[in-house]
Amino acid sequence: MLSTSDAALAARAKYELVIGLEVHVQLLTASKIFCSCSTRFGDPPNSNVCPVCLGLPGALPVLNRKAVEFAVLASLALNCRINETSIFARKNYFYPDLPKGYQISQYDKPLAEFGRIDIKAGAATKRISITRVHLEEDAGKSLHEGFSDSSEKTAIDLNRSGVPLIEIVSEPDMSSPDEAYEYLTRLREIILYTGVSDCNMEEGSLRCDANVSVRPRGQKEFGTKTEVKNVNSFRFIREALHYEITRQVEVIESGGKISQETRLFNANEGRTYGMRSKEQAHDYRYFPEPDLLPLVVDEKWKNAIARDLPELPEARRARMVSEYGITEKDAVVLTVSRARADQFEEAARATKNPKRVANLVQSELIGRLKAKGLEMENSPISMKGVAMSADLVESGAISGKILKDLYDLCFERKEDFPEVYEQEKPQQLTDSSVIERIVDEVLVANPKQLEQYRAGKTTILGFFVGQIMKLSKGQASPKLVNELLAKKLG
Repeated sequence: MLSTSDAALAARAKYELVIGLEVHVQLLTASKIFCSCSTRFGDPPNSNVCPVCLGLPGALPVLNRKAVEFAVLASLALNCRINETSIFARKNYFYPDLPKGYQISQYDKPLAEFGRIDIKAGAATKRISITRVHLEEDAGKSLHEGFSDSSEKTAIDLNRSGVPLIEIVSEPDMSSPDEAYEYLTRLREIILYTGVSDCNMEEGSLRCDANVSVRPRGQKEFGTKTEVKNVNSFRFIREALHYEITRQVEVIESGGKISQETRLFNANEGRTYGMRSKEQAHDYRYFPEPDLLPLVVDEKWKNAIARDLPELPEARRARMVSEYGITEKDAVVLTVSRARADQFEEAARATKNPKRVANLVQSELIGRLKAKGLEMENSPISMKGVAMSADLVESGAISGKILKDLYDLCFERKEDFPEVYEQEKPQQLTDSSVIERIVDEVLVANPKQLEQYRAGKTTILGFFVGQIMKLSKGQASPKLVNELLAKKLG
């Protein structure tokens, strides 16, 4: 176990962490990058294969145009420069699920370079540079469980072999696990907005390798790095980085040296393990792929692709704050996905008070979703339903208490707000004489609070409103309650 003593924490404070991330994103094309085989996930093993993706002799690759367009679109969204000419290369290495013995990738002449993502780092904004975005094919998958003799043998599924990938390589600009987490969150968000990938980590369509090293604070030279591979959640990446910085500091402080190696993270144990010594680029014996011509993305083609670029999350948040008067916090919640932002904007344009819609999402909807373990996309109450409820409260047709009860019924029945509202037909109590009797009853029953109010403690007004709403079972019109209270209390 790594030490968590005061001495260990003090030692760690002497060093700074340097992190660079390599993110592999599967592109949502219907067919593979160099053949017509399906990319569909979950099909029977080795059912979506052909001589090309099996690496059989004499089979020639043909580049998928849609994969190129998706890669360019993602690169533009990441503020990259698109290189007019890029070169495919053979990356040579042996692996059981790589039948050709090499991977078709890009090396010294990638599709795109010099991008950036701005992230929140505490109260400030920090720019993380993107070195390159390049196209490549995915390898197959080794299966170690799920069949009778899996304790003795490894099975190979080549359905994934040849699925198109982009690899997004950052500069080593991140200096904490939290910054790495924020970068990955923003990156995934941008890619999802473009629609080029579903970024589903459970299905392997987004995978991350982290290059991490430590160095004494103030030193310019990098320390020896290790690579933590194939961590399958952003939370685990953060945990792996926390472990690795502590491990590396303890090795250095005890007089040892960091080995440049590839390590794997064991989520159950919360620690990394050495896997193999880290290869250098020359170990892969890169050379230009002789079966593929240079890829040329001229200005005309690039501009045509750029027309499909949507309004991206940061720009959309800024506009929504300005246009609808919502807070930045509301805007972040409402723009987590492009679909959610579209739904909100459609509702906001149709409602009387977009700010109330945003408030209801935060105050009433999200808490219920969390309690049920649901994502926003699975909410029984649609954004149109939220907008309708906001308008009913705005007009005084229902009170906040009635709204809460209706929301509870929506989740209980798994029905949208308009249907539940129509079924229940809740009536707001608007008879001023009835409400006045309730007001008098509350004031008579609470003489101490009434005395405090008249002595200048005006905040006690909320207590009276609460008691009146309680006696009316939440049906009294809040507007009338406040008007009658003001009249009674002078």
